[in-house]
Amino acid sequence: MTIKEVSEKYDISQDTLRYYERVGMIPLVTRTTGGIRDYQKEDLAWVELAKCMRSAGLPVEAMIEYVKLTQEGYSTIPARFQLLTEQKEALMKQRAKIDATLERLNYKIGRYEIAMETGVLTWDE
Repeated sequence: MTIKEVSEKYDISQDTLRYYERVGMIPLVTRTTGGIRDYQKEDLAWVELAKCMRSAGLPVEAMIEYVKLTQEGYSTIPARFQLLTEQKEALMKQRAKIDATLERLNYKIGRYEIAMETGVLTWDE
């Protein structure tokens, strides 16, 4: 796939794809003999992972470290495991905060629904 096709498929700008490759967030992409990027299945899997991890809040530096560790081989599995486990824990904490916020918002929304039905809003925020 061309960089344009990958950009459209994953809704990522071509500049972002080039950036991911340049800084090491994804390994170097397969190229044609003329040097043009020719994304293969493995390249696309890295793009998908980078997009997923970034949307989950994984820092760029952590993704670069993960790619580096992966390229170093099997001996880095414990370090990769630790990196991903730490990110999962951070996401779980973030999720707990979001859940608490949603609970509070649902409570307040419920209060306003009652107020709209009854014309009475009690103030016990």
